[in-house]
Amino acid sequence: MKIAILDRDGTINALGDEPFIASPDDWTPVPGALAAIARLNHGGWRVVIATNQPGLGRGLFDVAALNAIHGGMHRQLAAMGGRIDAVFYCPHAPDEACHCRKPATGLFEQICERYGVDAHEVCVVGSCIAHLQAGAAFGAPLHLVCTGAAAGLDPAAALPPEWPPGTRAHASLAAFAEELLAHDSALPAPPPLP
Repeated sequence: MKIAILDRDGTINALGDEPFIASPDDWTPVPGALAAIARLNHGGWRVVIATNQPGLGRGLFDVAALNAIHGGMHRQLAAMGGRIDAVFYCPHAPDEACHCRKPATGLFEQICERYGVDAHEVCVVGSCIAHLQAGAAFGAPLHLVCTGAAAGLDPAAALPPEWPPGTRAHASLAAFAEELLAHDSALPAPPPLP
């Protein structure tokens, strides 16, 4: 099973002046992100989101608002022929010391347990350093997309030292999907079943 674990804010949806969104009206896709997810799906990849949502823990929005945001995201993606298999989120504020808030690995552990895969069988993709730090601690391959919080980074240049070693940088989610699917198509076909 091929699974890409994506961060949400800055990777799939654009952010305005705030570091989070609190209502469906705030949700706007990063250009090309939804088409990239649809391409991954059509290439045999399951896409799962792992996202910190501290606004829940701080009381800035409720679960109904979060579900409405994700409902709109799912509808827009379905209109493009794509899907997100599941959304895993941490509802805790940063001071709650939970195991699921990235850069802790709890969300990734939950995802791998649900799908019956190991860390090396997933791709961790995001624009947020905490998402990639969690992926590194979990032992998964890391892919940075230079959108959102990482928009100022050049994917062709060396990453600053605070980014986990071995992280591969891509200009966008679309560029990541293109490279991943090109790699998949270059792999030899499995032998036919007897």
